[in-house]
Parts: sequence; C-alpha cells; structure tokens
Amino acid sequence: MAASGSEARTVHAVTRQGLPELLALLEPSAAAFLRDNGFVAEAGRVVLVPGREGVSAAVLGLGAAPASPWSYGALPYALPEETAWHLGGEADEDAATLGWMLGAYRFTRHKAPPRKPARLVPPEGSATARILAEAILRARELINLPAADLGPAELSDAAREVAERCGADFEEISGDALTQGFPAVAAVGGGSHRAPRVAVIRWEGSAEGPLVALCGKGVCFDTGGLDLKSAEGMKRMKKDMGGAALMLGLAEALMRLRAPIRLLVAIGAAENAVSSTAMRPLDVLRTRKGLTVEVGNTDAEGRLVLADLLTFAGEHQPRLIVDAATLTGAARVALGPDLPALFTNDESVAAALLAAGNACHDPVWRLPLHEGYASWLDSSAADINNVGSRPMAGSIVAALFLRRFVPDDVPWAHLDVYAWNDSARPGRPEGGEAMGLRALQAGLMTLLPAWAGS
Repeated sequence: MAASGSEARTVHAVTRQGLPELLALLEPSAAAFLRDNGFVAEAGRVVLVPGREGVSAAVLGLGAAPASPWSYGALPYALPEETAWHLGGEADEDAATLGWMLGAYRFTRHKAPPRKPARLVPPEGSATARILAEAILRARELINLPAADLGPAELSDAAREVAERCGADFEEISGDALTQGFPAVAAVGGGSHRAPRVAVIRWEGSAEGPLVALCGKGVCFDTGGLDLKSAEGMKRMKKDMGGAALMLGLAEALMRLRAPIRLLVAIGAAENAVSSTAMRPLDVLRTRKGLTVEVGNTDAEGRLVLADLLTFAGEHQPRLIVDAATLTGAARVALGPDLPALFTNDESVAAALLAAGNACHDPVWRLPLHEGYASWLDSSAADINNVGSRPMAGSIVAALFLRRFVPDDVPWAHLDVYAWNDSARPGRPEGGEAMGLRALQAGLMTLLPAWAGS
C-alpha cells in the first residue's frame, strides 16, 4: 500500500452535500468534465479527471450517508495500475485506508493477478485501520489456501507465526497428549493421515488485565466423514477452518493494538476425512469435560472440536470466552452469507458486539439460545448427542450443544460464520472473508471499561 507522497495524485472524496464546494475548488476544466459526465457524488462512483499528461486526479462519490470502508474498496483497481495516490476532500482516513487495503487484496498463491493495484500513501492517523486490515488479509489468505496447502500442521504453524510476530508464547499439543487432553479433537481428526493438533497462544498485554479466551474451529477440510457430503457440498470445505482464521486474525489485531488484556487462544486443527480409522455414526466419544457424546452425524464435527476447546478455555477462568466457527448451514439459511449469527449468554456482551458491528460496518445478528430446544440433544446412549432430533433450528441447537461445555458463570459469545464472499464486491473480493473480526475487536474495547469497574 505504501507510496511516496511526492509522486502521488489526489483522490477527492465527496458527498452530495459537499459537491458544489469541490466543483468550485477544482480547475474549471475539471469541474466541467465532472458535470459533463453527470457526476452527482453517487456512492462508490469513481471518475478519473484528465490532465495534460494523463490522469491528473480522481473523484470518488460518497453519496449522502457516512461512508463505509466499502465506499473506497473499488479504488485500487479503478485507478491506473501502480499509480500512487493520497486522500483528499471528505475522505475518512480510517475507512478509506481499510477499504483500500481490503479492496487491493487478491489471492495470488497459484495465479498471477491480471494487473497490480494502485497504491495509497498511508494517512498518518490510520495506524489502527492498517493493523486491522493486515489481520483481515492474513485471515483471508489462510481461508483461501487449498486444503492441499493448509492441513492441521500448517494451520498450527500459522498460529505459531502469529505468536512470534506479536511476542506471545506458543504451544502445540499433539500425539498422546492430544488424545488424552483433547479426545474429541483427536476423534474428529482420527480418519486423516494428517494428524490433528491444538495450537495455543498465550499473551499478556497487561498483567492485571482481564483474560479473554478465543477458540477457533480449524477443520482444514471437511468431507463430512462417513456421513459423506455431496460433491456440491464439499466444494468450499477448504474454508471450514474459517473460524480459526478469524480468531487468529482477531488475536493478532488485539496484540498489535496493545489491548490491555491477557489472551488465551486455542485453535483446534483437524481434517474430517474418510478412512477405516474415522469416527462412525453412533460412536460414543469422551470429551475433555468428561461428558460423553453420541455421534448422531459425523458431519457435525466442528462442535466436537469446539467442545474440548471451550472446556480448556473455561478451566482458566477467563472474563470472556469467544468462539468462531463455520458451524451450520442453518445459520446461512436464516441470515444469508453476510451476517454471522451471534449467540451469547450475556446481555452486555450482546449489546456491545451488536452496537460495535453496526458502527464499524461489520454487522452480526443475534439469535436466541432457546432453552426449549435443549432436549432435542438428548441421547439414550450418552450424556448428549452431537445433533438434534428434529431437522429444525440447526444453528440454535448447535449453540446449545456448545453451551454445555462453557462454565455457567463465564460470559460467552459464539459466532457462526460463513467466512466467504460468494461474489466480488468493492473491498470484498470473491473468496475467504474474516466476517465479524472488526465487530469483535471494537466490541471488546467497549466492554473493557465496564470490566474494570466490576
């Protein structure tokens, strides 16, 4: 993104209300060019202003409402290739920096892009936006990696890199230690030759700060197990580690922003494969908590991974547990691809995350932990089944399953995310997406003052 200010041209960002003032400030020929092009500052429209030696400036419409990051997301590829630009007019530095960086991203591991993006001279006050954008981009990159490139070992290595980059402690749990300490994670990954593992990051941003635990589902590929998915259902299952990528991105952002907290991050990395050693329908699994789980469906494996992680997190008596997972298709049926489903047992956490998400244009939507459906998880062979007895309310039932592994006195938030953009939009290229990351970061910062007084 960085470019030299001396060579940079200006992007004039303008609202409809501010357009007359901008037209009065521009060269008469530039103002006439905009008028002749029918430019009325409609949101997201970019007009290149000609000069004697090519494009001399650009104008970006912001519409009438306060601009979101997505208003700036088309700029990197709407402006001439590899040219340098700085912001002018009514641009919001943070929103513009975030939108520009997110819009410039393309997954290029296996295919070169058709062109390079234009470059932004970073505004001096945009450090937070740059850190958030970089965390999101790393999460996107992990989600976009094919499963052949990203197995449990590589996902654990990615967690190690986050820890090293941020000066945190790292631990990997595998082999016999995993089987004993995280038996449900071991069972989910038992059908793959790529062994499962749990990656743990510990960080003390403030020795006296509250402990926040982050748990991420890292199923690097989900065949569905012996309850095999259809070919169509398997097409995007490389993104089934999207919850882990989201939690790693959030952890990196919190650490780099020096949040006054302590962090415990647990990533359950496994591959749900088909083999003679895979878990079977109606198997009864032991969990870290000691509860037994009947496997009603091997394709409901993510909640098994999270069960052990949530128990592990709860043992450390955190002030808050947050988990994220690409957990249910039911959440997508209810809310579509763009809205992560939020479940929480704490009203203050719900209020903070919902308000933060709306304020930073990264919305989440709360669904209920409806107690009336809890009995749908009853099992005659074990303490609990991993799927409901009725084909309804799948995301709620999954959240109720997870709640069984969270201490009653610990605030907890669960995010059921899609982690993918089905089609390209400004700032949101097709592929992996860290939905909810900014809402979680901003919401946590909102909660900190209240925690300090409790």
